Amino acid sequence: MQPETLSFFEKVYEVAKKIPYGRVTSYGAIAKYLGAGKSARIVGYAMNGSHGKDVPAHRVVNRKGLLTGKHHFEGTNLMQQLLESEGIEVVDHQIQNLEAVYWDPVKDL
Repeated sequence: MQPETLSFFEKVYEVAKKIPYGRVTSYGAIAKYLGAGKSARIVGYAMNGSHGKDVPAHRVVNRKGLLTGKHHFEGTNLMQQLLESEGIEVVDHQIQNLEAVYWDPVKDL
């Protein structure tokens, strides 16, 4: 499929698939990268619908590092467990040392 024919959700998934192991990004950073800076909420909707699409949705958090999408994962702590398995520290549903693990697609792609 050509990039110009991809739906917005599919474009979100393509960016999310590039988030490196052990790193996180924000809904807003993905939206900004895609030229839709005010569409962070739509990126969140895309992440909610990404199950079964081989998208590392657990690596997308809000701008403060909160695991706001955690209730869309099976089990009570799956999002946190996935992040911790990649070496990311999470306390009270929030990424610790966010600056150190933050990946910005605008700068890094």
